[in-house]
Amino acid sequence: MNALTSVVAYVQVQALRGAIHVAPHWFEHRLFAYAKQAAEAISFPQGRIFVRTMLRALQQILPKGCSQCRRKVLENLVAGSITGKMNRLRYQARTGLQPPYLLVFSPTMRCNLRCTGCYAFRYAKDDELPYAVLDRVVGEAKEMGINLITISGGEPFARKDLLDLCAKHDDIYFQVYTNGTLIDDATADRLAELGNVVPAISIEGFEAETDGRRGKGTFGRIREVMAGLKERGVFFGFSATATRANNDLIVSNEFIDFWHNEGCSLGWYFNYIPIGREPNLDLMPTPEQRLDRRRRLSEIRERLPILLMDFWNDGALVGGCMAGGRYYIHINVHGDVEPCVFAQFAVDNIRSKSLHQVLDSAFFRRIRARQPYSGNYLRPCMIIDHPEVLRDVVRESGAHPTYEGGEALISGPCASGLDDYAARWGAVADAEWVAEGSAALEEADLRKKAQETA
Repeated sequence: MNALTSVVAYVQVQALRGAIHVAPHWFEHRLFAYAKQAAEAISFPQGRIFVRTMLRALQQILPKGCSQCRRKVLENLVAGSITGKMNRLRYQARTGLQPPYLLVFSPTMRCNLRCTGCYAFRYAKDDELPYAVLDRVVGEAKEMGINLITISGGEPFARKDLLDLCAKHDDIYFQVYTNGTLIDDATADRLAELGNVVPAISIEGFEAETDGRRGKGTFGRIREVMAGLKERGVFFGFSATATRANNDLIVSNEFIDFWHNEGCSLGWYFNYIPIGREPNLDLMPTPEQRLDRRRRLSEIRERLPILLMDFWNDGALVGGCMAGGRYYIHINVHGDVEPCVFAQFAVDNIRSKSLHQVLDSAFFRRIRARQPYSGNYLRPCMIIDHPEVLRDVVRESGAHPTYEGGEALISGPCASGLDDYAARWGAVADAEWVAEGSAALEEADLRKKAQETA
């Protein structure tokens, strides 16, 4: 899609917004047509295929939502993605800085649960980002053309003002990672009223796995919460961290079918990363498990109308690493601006600097200058796939760890273990990358021959 076509599409989508109240079904049809057109402009082949698949799933998911939730998906997420891209291009032309697509922040680290291995409950209310800072940052993000914001924690719903922020910025689409247990009836009603917030509820597997880590009764409470959200037509999903113990379970048909039937419209997968006070490389899925997870999710995406994303294995869909402001950054509870939720190092703090200033830091520019870290997008990460990159950029920029134990990623036994993991995954990923490239070329050749024959 060239610049003129992009501008025309932008103007048309903006004009379509006025039709949503008069002719919502016509609006939806036309909007998806423009979204599919925009998807063809994605420069990565796997990305184009993925977006087409996700749009197809989204069209099947939408009828299950309440009117306000459907409207906000169409206005804020789908239309917002198209207009947001043009706004980011204009911002870049004006300032020289290309804004990211997504902003992630953790407004609190307080939590009502006491999960094994987590220390979020140790935080107090004083250890939070003030509402005024959150409000300012969201406003600055909108000026840049960012229309999607993810909220993490801690437990975000421990903040009573969280949904007030979402209500004030009702043109943003918010995703909230949550344990789900604080979503009572009043909160569920508010989510249906707002429509621009989608909870992603953390699970470990089924009842034994979830209650084993999160506490007895958590699994049952999660199911109650999901039933209430489903009844109200609020879109929601699950979030699962893959470990060596549960990797195979959470990509099984039994697991996906269960949570899909519970009403989940989306699912996020995260590889366990050895960060925090007690990093444990033995919890990481093996390279073979990581590859199997990627293959399984590709199969499931074709089978079910559920939006499934894998934060590590989907590097091929976005051309490698997203961190450092290329596609997203993370602002932690102290205001430290990190390249990634899992790369817990920083040089700047959002309390004293603007969003533009922190994105334009030497630290983030060094990261972006090295992206992608290799020609194999199945090895996107500077923590577990190319750990030498993280060590280099931290040393060169003077970045400091933002949490106790963060330095373990770049020095000592944990760093050595990550080097070994990266080498083992590299061998597996390189073989897969070559095989997929050969298959893609063969498929293109067959299509060309079929067209010539026809």
